Amino acid sequence: MTDRDLLQAGFRYAFSLANRHHDAEDLVQEAWLRISALHGSVPNKSLLFTVIRNIFIDQYRRKNLVIIESLEGVAEPAQLDAGQEFNIDSKVLDKALNNLRPEEREAIFLNIIEGYTAKEIAKLTDKSRNTILSLLHRGKQKLVQQLGQESNDGQYLA
Repeated sequence: MTDRDLLQAGFRYAFSLANRHHDAEDLVQEAWLRISALHGSVPNKSLLFTVIRNIFIDQYRRKNLVIIESLEGVAEPAQLDAGQEFNIDSKVLDKALNNLRPEEREAIFLNIIEGYTAKEIAKLTDKSRNTILSLLHRGKQKLVQQLGQESNDGQYLA
């Protein structure tokens, strides 16, 4: 894998965590500098992802953010078929992803975009496999619920 490919993969991963373009760039740059200082170059994607994740967690802890999740709409599950396909505007998808917890967004990104298995994600994030499976399930349910509600409104379909 070339350095350019590593940077692109690192940026996509950082963006899935930070959810802001500039913050993702900062995470990748900081991770790249730290790894380069220790190893001379970035040896693999796994190490890059681990360092990006650790920097993100450090920054998150420093900010002492309190995340409050809205309980609106939790009692009503989505009424979509599991195999139903729909075209969603990218802005709507971004909005739905923003409403996920960072842990859910990270697990979904690593699973769907990067192709990691639950076991591999668990090892990468230092969480149990069952926790990862739970995060994937809950995150996907939230996405289906949000995208289903917006597609029922009829205004967000592409």
